[in-house]
Amino acid sequence: MPDPDVVIVGAGAAGLSLAYRLCAPGGAVPLSVVLVDAPPGPLRPPPRTWCFWEPPGGDYDSALAASWSQLRVRAADGAATVIRPSPFRYKMLRSDAFEALADRRLSRAPGFRRIEATVTAVRDTPDGGGEVLAHDTRGEPLLLRARRIFDSRPPHRLPPARTTLLQHFMGWFVRTDRPAFDPATADLMDFRTPQPARGLSFGYVLPLGPHTALVEYTEFSPAPLEPEGYLRALRHYTQEVLEIGEFRVTAQERGVIPMTDGHFPSRAGQSVFRIGTAGGATRPSTGYTFAAVQRQSRAIAAQLRAGHGMRIPAPYGAWPRAMDAVMLRALDSGRVAGADFFTRLFRGVPGERLLRFLDGSSRIHEDLLIGLRTPVVPMLRTVAELPFRARREPPPPSSSPRPPTGHEESTP
Repeated sequence: MPDPDVVIVGAGAAGLSLAYRLCAPGGAVPLSVVLVDAPPGPLRPPPRTWCFWEPPGGDYDSALAASWSQLRVRAADGAATVIRPSPFRYKMLRSDAFEALADRRLSRAPGFRRIEATVTAVRDTPDGGGEVLAHDTRGEPLLLRARRIFDSRPPHRLPPARTTLLQHFMGWFVRTDRPAFDPATADLMDFRTPQPARGLSFGYVLPLGPHTALVEYTEFSPAPLEPEGYLRALRHYTQEVLEIGEFRVTAQERGVIPMTDGHFPSRAGQSVFRIGTAGGATRPSTGYTFAAVQRQSRAIAAQLRAGHGMRIPAPYGAWPRAMDAVMLRALDSGRVAGADFFTRLFRGVPGERLLRFLDGSSRIHEDLLIGLRTPVVPMLRTVAELPFRARREPPPPSSSPRPPTGHEESTP
């Protein structure tokens, strides 16, 4: 069998999205694609949820679990701010539904092949291509060569950074005995949770119906909790804050997402590229990933399907990355209180503009206006301090964040 044009390592959001777009009907240059998925086990993440916003009519709308036109943020005292960010809707996509939708296209693509294998190395070859070294499900060595390789595996270590926090969370899909949720409104951030000594915490409620919802506890802080810490926080949030009454848990999600101003290079060699979180698609200040993955995969597919050279655009520009660095440092240093910071943003900025800001797609003059809604003096002090802060190595591998196992696209 001839070598494929493309090998994609990993079948999570980034790998599957790229395969989906490379194998779309049409295109000037037909492409052969091999997708390498990890066998069932610890290297393959369990079912998970991705959330993002976009106008109605998106590529994955037919597979959505739910979507909302109304978002709510609750301050620590319970005061609610409701935004209607038209034309955007906040969308919830389950990984199993996304995979089923992608498989319908991929199964009809003549140049597509999917295999299960454990990848041990990805590297350039002297002839200008790349190769993937792996073991198949029987433990036999497997070698795949291609013109280009896209590696979506999470990084083993985070890069040196001035600030590194983790967004870590546990969520329950719950079913209540009595109606407890408003299906029209998603609670994006609810700060009626005990705040950690460093960082912030909040509740997150995505209602699927009057009796069902994803209820989650999230922290931005230096290290994950022990499992009992999340369970204790979720019991407090569901029973004492939301007061949803009797309920049962039908599924559970848990994950860790890096929030760092370190640099994630998109290139690992002449013919080897990193995509997804490993390629910088996670927004440092919010943890959002899925929307940037879609921009990344569309750009790559457009170049390859047109027969052009390969250049992966940065998921976020220099200006959004600079603002992320300031916000992370201000939050980590305690100069700004996270709950107050985000509450003020949602109260003072129009919904559609705020979501574009959180996604890194707003204009500089809009960002400056939004900046006036933040604690100006602490933020300016942080701006002055950042150039003198050294980038430090991340914690050792045993303390590094695990791959996201819940919604890779968490709340801001």
